[in-house]
Amino acid sequence: MNQTVASLEKAVEQLGREDLAAFREWFLAYEAAEWDAQIERDISAGKLDKLATEGIEEFMAGKTRSL
Repeated sequence: MNQTVASLEKAVEQLGREDLAAFREWFLAYEAAEWDAQIERDISAGKLDKLATEGIEEFMAGKTRSL
């Protein structure tokens, strides 16, 4: 494990209940934003084009069902 991660783990272990809750909330929002950014990059790069085309084709062919 690299030193930065080990330092972060140690710091998180030292947090009180309220600070840990605030950190958790921040980290979940950070992680979600990173995920969204990755999806946007993949869309822009055309990495999802094939999946989208397949989904539309299956929908048009009546191979889908309502949820």
